[in-house]
Amino acid sequence: MSGTLWGKQLEHHFDLTGIAIVTSVALLCGLGLSRLKQPAIVGYIVAGIVLGPGGFGLVSNSQSIHTLAELGVLMLLFLVGMELSVKSFLAVWKVALLAVLGQIGLSLAVTALAGLVLGWPMERSIVFGFIVALSGTAVAIKMLEDIGELKTETGRITIGVLIAQDLAFVPLLLITNGMGSGSGLDAAIIAKLAGAVAALAGLVWFLSRRERITVPYGNWFRRNHDVVPLAALALCFTMAALTGVLGLSTAFGAFIAGFMLGNSDGRTLSLRATHPIQSVLVVVFFLSIGLLIDLTYVWDHLGEVLLLLLIVTLVKSAINVGTLHLLGEPWERAFPAGVIMGSLGEFSFVLAAAGLSIAAIDPQGYQLAVTVIALSWLASPLWLDAAKRFHALAAGSAGSLRGALEQVYGGEIAVVNRTARTTMRGARAGVALIRRMAGRNGTNNPDPS
Repeated sequence: MSGTLWGKQLEHHFDLTGIAIVTSVALLCGLGLSRLKQPAIVGYIVAGIVLGPGGFGLVSNSQSIHTLAELGVLMLLFLVGMELSVKSFLAVWKVALLAVLGQIGLSLAVTALAGLVLGWPMERSIVFGFIVALSGTAVAIKMLEDIGELKTETGRITIGVLIAQDLAFVPLLLITNGMGSGSGLDAAIIAKLAGAVAALAGLVWFLSRRERITVPYGNWFRRNHDVVPLAALALCFTMAALTGVLGLSTAFGAFIAGFMLGNSDGRTLSLRATHPIQSVLVVVFFLSIGLLIDLTYVWDHLGEVLLLLLIVTLVKSAINVGTLHLLGEPWERAFPAGVIMGSLGEFSFVLAAAGLSIAAIDPQGYQLAVTVIALSWLASPLWLDAAKRFHALAAGSAGSLRGALEQVYGGEIAVVNRTARTTMRGARAGVALIRRMAGRNGTNNPDPS
């Protein structure tokens, strides 16, 4: 009996040691990436890579990690919903909605074309189109802050499009889950999708006509701060469970709960009270993403991964810039906004997992998607540099795409031109030398015949 008890205590001791290692590594990676002026969530992904099967193997991708990651997804959506401001969105809602529709449509067209070339099934092309369409909100806001554009017209346009993308995520997730029914998007799924979109649109309209929603028993909650975190969590998980029972998505319910609470008079108190809980669960979510990345797979497919990362980021940035410019935004705003939204989004992970769950993406395709999404965040310093350069266009006079590129990347273009000229001169000199040597050999060694 004592041996069994000692064994349980020892196992408990090792569990606590593992938790201590995981939290310490996640903290160090988050601090390290923050010092490099990157979002801390990128550090949590790096921590998952270091600790997971692809790294030192200290953490296995167990069922408990999956369960906590699912809770993290709900809290992430709840937090995003609370952060959304209806007033900020309504100021640019027409441009934002049209831009998101254009981004989704063009992304689907690109992935459909790629699917035809690569022989993908339609479901995989659709899921990858959705993944590419969404942008990284955390990375984009960090870029806007660093270049001082968060409160400017460029910042307002960018934030408006990001809010519209967050709103669009819900129907995209419902469509993805609906494709797993085996019968495609049948009438029942379309009805659920229409109902969800109508509920979301109705909620935006309702909130736009009021200053703030009044939280019931708000004064009592303000006097009893200890109850606020529990009340917020109860609202989040109750709404998630309700929408799950209705056959929609638990993520939809969590998002709606956060959106309602974020536009109420209890927003500030709820954000402050639930932030520690949200932070822990969001850390677990991004840590689980890092655990999914297999370094052996990345190394074996390094060329494919880097090429896909480059293509996806360039195509996505081009789609963003082109869509905003076609909607009437001048180049000096379309360029920085489009580049800032060039990284893939947090919710792209969720869509990739949904695609895997309905077998639209095989495990290898899921590994590729997760790797490219994570690397697009790790490559955000390059895009931050590009955003800073395009920021200079705000006071410039570039009136065309070519002029803007020459103004922003003039130094690099000059270096490339000089290198090309030097290479051509070297090639010509080499060819001339070969010809002289050939002529000399022909003179010294005449044909015996």
